[in-house]
Amino acid sequence: MDISQSGRSAELAMRIRGFMAEHIYPNERRFYQEAERLGPWAIHPVVEELKPLARAAGLWNLFLPAHHGEGGLTNLDYAPLCEIMGRSHLAPEVFNCSAPDTGNMETILRYGTDAQKEAWLKPLLAGEIRSSFAMTEPEVASSDATNIQSSIVRDGDTYVINGRKWYTTGATDPRCKIIIFMGQTDPNSPDRHRRQSMILVPKDTPGVRVIRALPVLGFYGVPDRASEVTFTNVRVPVSNVLLGEGRGFEIAQGRLGPGRIHHCMRLIGLSERVLEKMCRRAEKRLAFGRKVSDQTVTLERIAEARIMIEQARLLTLKAAHMMDTVGNKAARQEIAMIKVVAPNMAQKIVDWAIQAFGGGGTSNDHFLAAALATTRLLRLADGPDEVHRNQIGALEFRRYQNVDPAQTGGSGDPLTLDEAETWSAGGLWPAPEK
Repeated sequence: MDISQSGRSAELAMRIRGFMAEHIYPNERRFYQEAERLGPWAIHPVVEELKPLARAAGLWNLFLPAHHGEGGLTNLDYAPLCEIMGRSHLAPEVFNCSAPDTGNMETILRYGTDAQKEAWLKPLLAGEIRSSFAMTEPEVASSDATNIQSSIVRDGDTYVINGRKWYTTGATDPRCKIIIFMGQTDPNSPDRHRRQSMILVPKDTPGVRVIRALPVLGFYGVPDRASEVTFTNVRVPVSNVLLGEGRGFEIAQGRLGPGRIHHCMRLIGLSERVLEKMCRRAEKRLAFGRKVSDQTVTLERIAEARIMIEQARLLTLKAAHMMDTVGNKAARQEIAMIKVVAPNMAQKIVDWAIQAFGGGGTSNDHFLAAALATTRLLRLADGPDEVHRNQIGALEFRRYQNVDPAQTGGSGDPLTLDEAETWSAGGLWPAPEK
C-alpha cells in the first residue's frame, strides 16, 4: 500500500502553505472579530476579499474528486492539502473547500441531473453562492437517519415539504441560496432505508423560515453557522428530487464518506498547529523556577500528542487510499475508525494545550477556545462516536464469519475434554489422583 504524497499534491501543498502564511494567518484575528461583531447573519468581508486571491493563485475547488473530471485530485492527493487548510477556521472557505458546500457540491455532481448542475453546482463551484444541508431534527435521535420524520409528499407536479430541522449548517448566511433537504417520501415502506429522499429546496421558497442561529459552545458562525430552519408546506417541482424517491439514505452514505475524510484531515492540521503553540508557549513560561517545557507532565503530553497525531494521520491516509482503490463501501470500517480517532485525538490535544496556557487558554486569544468547540462538535457531526464504534464492531464480527479458525488460530473455544486430559497427562498440569 503506497500512501506517499504525489508530486502534484506536494507542489500544491507548498503553494497553500505560502498562501496561508501571506494571507490566512495575518487575517485570522480580523476574521474572528467580524464573526463576533457582525454575527452569523452577515457576510464577513475578509472572506470575500481573500477568495479572489485564492482563485487567482489556482488554489480553488481542490476538493473535486479525480473521477469526476480532468484535473481532480484523488482522496489521497487531497488529504494533505485539507490538513494544511484545517490549521485555520478561515482557510477552507477561502479556498472554496468548506463544509457543507463541498459535500453538497459532490452530492449534486454525483447524483444531480444536468439541469440541477447548471442551476446550483455551477454557481457553487464559482463561489457565487453558498448552500445548506438539512438532515438533523430536534425531535428525534438523528444519529439514526431512519428516524427522520420530515415529510416530502407528492402532489401532482410538485412535492410538498414539511419539517423542522436544526444544526443546518450555513442557513443564516445571506449567500446561502440552496438547501439539500432529507425527508420521508414513503414512511410505510417495509425497507426503512428506502423511506427517505433528498430534494433541492431554494432557500427563498415560500414556507422556508430560518428561525435562529445556534451557537456551538458559545460560538456563532465559527466554526459553523449552525441554524434552525422550519419548512411549512414548501412546494418545489418534482424535478428537484435527487436521484429518485427512496434514494436519500443511499445518497447520505455516498455524501458522508469523503466528508469524513475532509473533517479528519482538517482536525489533524488543527492538532498540529495547537501542538506547535503548546510547545512554543511551554518554552517561554517559567513555573516554580523551571520552564514549563522541562516539567515531566508537559513532556509526556507533548510526546503523547505527537504519537496520537501520527497514528491518526496514517489511519486517515490509509482510509483515503482505500477509498481511491477499492471504493467507499469497502473502506467503510476505516472511514468509521478515523471518524472516532481524529476528533477524540484533537479534543485531547486542545485540552492539554489549554491546560498549558492556563487561564488564557480558555479565551480565544490563542485560538484554543474555537479549536475546542470544533473538536467537540466533530465527535457528533457526520455521526456520533457511538454509531461509528457500533459499525466498527459489527464489521469486525463479520470479518470472521467465513474464516476457518483452524487456519488462523483464532478460535475462542475452550479446550475439549480430550485436549484437557492430554495436556494434564503431559505433565503441564498436576495429574489427577487415580
